[in-house]
Amino acid sequence: MAFRFGIDLGGTKTEIAVLDDDGVVTARFRTPTPSSDYHSIISTVVHLVDEAAGRVGPPRSIGVGHPGAISPVTGLIKNSNTTVLNGRPLALDLAAALRQPVALANDADCLALSEAQDGAGSGYDIVFGVILGTGVGGGIVVRRTLVRGPNAITGEWGHNPLPAQDEHERPGPACYCGRNGCIETFLSGRGLARTYRDLANEEVPATTVAQRAAAGEMKAVQTVEMYCRRLAKALAAVINLLDPHVIVLGGGVSNIESVYELVPELWGDHVLSDTVETKLVAAAHGDSSGVRGAAWLTEVTAQP
Repeated sequence: MAFRFGIDLGGTKTEIAVLDDDGVVTARFRTPTPSSDYHSIISTVVHLVDEAAGRVGPPRSIGVGHPGAISPVTGLIKNSNTTVLNGRPLALDLAAALRQPVALANDADCLALSEAQDGAGSGYDIVFGVILGTGVGGGIVVRRTLVRGPNAITGEWGHNPLPAQDEHERPGPACYCGRNGCIETFLSGRGLARTYRDLANEEVPATTVAQRAAAGEMKAVQTVEMYCRRLAKALAAVINLLDPHVIVLGGGVSNIESVYELVPELWGDHVLSDTVETKLVAAAHGDSSGVRGAAWLTEVTAQP
């Protein structure tokens, strides 16, 4: 049996999963991402592939999900919040280091593809997959086909301005992209932690904020409620534009359970419809969804 290898190149961790012919993950392991050193990132991917191949044999195919996109003009990475990737020929360098072709796609595209194939978006015609983690990304799958546009930025809703900003949300935090007030600056894990810091005058990671909110700590509860209001506004703009049947959330912040109740209660105020039938659901494959989608890349034909 030949196996498909999927790699999720994240801002804090790099993960590999091995899928068999039925799409079952037979092996999966991760290591920290050396996010400040491009060549170490390449070495990390090679090490993971070698380790997986040592367990199951050479891969039939390798797919990599990564932050940002490959410029259709230069072939170099652009728009990555792992900034050492920007301007680098990641596809060529990985193929050379691994000595075989490698399929690459944005990490949110991989999440959307995985969930549309056999996850929470299975059976729906239009799926919008969202990553709420180190960054905020999106991917679109229509009838199980990954949508890619001519600029390689399909689904990049995280770098639109937060819609319907309140006075205290203007001009918004600075974003690595050079703008202020991007959706990502509010809805990433860092954005959630920043909101809590502003309210509670204490700096803790987003996971701690979520734990404190679940325990009923008032400032943390207020932070999550503010987060949900912002997420509702941002997703309402997506619904107005794309009208997806389902929105699937992945990434660390997607583990906050109250999001799935509060956001649909709030987004109706911003959607141009008398009812909102779009479903908001968690990724069925959890934090392994992106890496599974990466493994599917060579199996599913993407639109040009």
